[in-house]
Amino acid sequence: MFDAMTLDVHYPYRRNPHRATAEAHHRRWMEEFRMLGSRMTPDSYARWEIPDLAALTYPDGDAEDLALATDLMGFYFVFDDEFDGVRGRRPAGSTELCDQLIGVLHGSAAPADSPCVQGFESIWWRIRQVMSPRWVARAAYNWEAYFASHPAEAASRLTAEAPGRTTFLFLRRGTSAMETVLDMVERVGRFEVCPTAFHSPALREVRQLAADIAPLSNDVHSYPQEVRRGDVANLVLVVQRERGCTLSEASAVAIAEVQEQADRLAELREELPRTYRALQLTADQVRDAQRYVEGLMAVVAGYIDWEGRTVRYRSQAVARSG
Repeated sequence: MFDAMTLDVHYPYRRNPHRATAEAHHRRWMEEFRMLGSRMTPDSYARWEIPDLAALTYPDGDAEDLALATDLMGFYFVFDDEFDGVRGRRPAGSTELCDQLIGVLHGSAAPADSPCVQGFESIWWRIRQVMSPRWVARAAYNWEAYFASHPAEAASRLTAEAPGRTTFLFLRRGTSAMETVLDMVERVGRFEVCPTAFHSPALREVRQLAADIAPLSNDVHSYPQEVRRGDVANLVLVVQRERGCTLSEASAVAIAEVQEQADRLAELREELPRTYRALQLTADQVRDAQRYVEGLMAVVAGYIDWEGRTVRYRSQAVARSG
């Protein structure tokens, strides 16, 4: 079993001091929107330590914004588990739920009988409040891409065969939600990166690496559970298909690939001042771009620490009722 020390992200994790306040809010929010339903007990959910994940990935937010981030993290996992059963093998059933969530992005009301969609509606309203229309448009696009990727993942499960690497990356990047997670670096910090910096090749590469490291590391931790469920969009299974090796050998290759990405991310971070000078950014623009990059590094470091401890991936003892 891998632990947090397996992957060196070259950046220390930090924990937000407002965790306790955010955790208390999150418990109330989960109850208000009936997010767990009958699938899981509150005690089982608490063992995943979702508030700690939020505190580690967004260490600099104030109490209100950390509470939002904690609710968001809870939503991701509850939504992800919607696809563990029949819906996860029925593209049409996946589309029905995902279209409701996409509708919320564009102004439709959440159905009264869907706690998952109602919960997201409350989160999306809070996310939008302090950001510019330009930022909201970008965030909405990333959320739509995330939701719309799930029917394709459901279809992939019906093949019972790991996809090729190109198809896998499209699927994994779509369903990992990482673009939306990274957008929240700006939202929690209440700042926005200027378009020139945000879309520059250097920051695009930094963002792609940050978006890939966490889910691909997760693949190494979670593949035993995913094999049992019939999931095929997992880096370990893709490597096994490519090399014709055992799952144990493939997992070692996969974590080595992710380490190369982490090394490259650290290297790029050191090169960014040269990028800022080349773009002739103002001092304020440099400050915001650097805050963003440090936020991306915090997301990666925080997630890797949490992943090595949470029972969600290293134990089958997380009990579901019903």
